[in-house]
Amino acid sequence: MKQLFIVTILFSSICAYCQTDTSEIEQYCQVIATPRLLSNKVTIDIDFGEEKGFFTDERLRTEEGKVKKFNTIIDALNYMGRNKWLFINAYPVHLAGTEIFHFAFKKTFRRTELQ
Repeated sequence: MKQLFIVTILFSSICAYCQTDTSEIEQYCQVIATPRLLSNKVTIDIDFGEEKGFFTDERLRTEEGKVKKFNTIIDALNYMGRNKWLFINAYPVHLAGTEIFHFAFKKTFRRTELQ
């Protein structure tokens, strides 16, 4: 009986150790701010690096299912900060007489959160 108890404790401790994966991985995303035509507002696109289909609408959505809209670039940057994304770098891209701003962010996730 005593041997069975010892074997049970050893087996359960080995299984418990094997099931916990505490390794972490960094993920990156990019916020792209494009000026709207004939307006002072901007269009914000957040690229998490996932593959997008031509006919699929994979825009960022609120909890109610509506498309998430941002008032300004700062509103989008504050949104990223509230969600624990860390700012890395910002750079403008000049394209056809307009400036498109890119903001790079990173966040550390547990490997188990990404599966």
